[in-house]
Amino acid sequence: MRQRGGCLVIEKPPRLRMGLGKSVDNASIQPYSYYVTRNNDPALLVLASLAEGDKHGYAMMDDIERFSGIKLGPGTLYGAITRLEESGWIAPVPSEDRRQPYTLTPLGRKSLETELAALDHVLKTAQKRLKHA
Repeated sequence: MRQRGGCLVIEKPPRLRMGLGKSVDNASIQPYSYYVTRNNDPALLVLASLAEGDKHGYAMMDDIERFSGIKLGPGTLYGAITRLEESGWIAPVPSEDRRQPYTLTPLGRKSLETELAALDHVLKTAQKRLKHA
């Protein structure tokens, strides 16, 4: 792992997860690196998932993997949920089920909108620069 141009560069892991428990040896894939912006945080993914509606942890993991291709482990997910709840960005919803659903608070919605606007600015800037390169 190393920093490059404001991004964290993570070298390719030894195996890639290909959904539904399938994995592929990286020997068959050309070398590359993953670039993770400073905004790539499990909390952002949780907020994006809850923007669609209330969900419990497993439903969030499933939704996040479906819309982003990123499979969060339970420790990562529940760590993000704890930080978001402590920050007042999400809140538990009463439930008679053993699974605890969460909802996006108004503060969480505003924070998500702000983060998405910042990401949108980065994307638009990069697209303009690519056109001129």
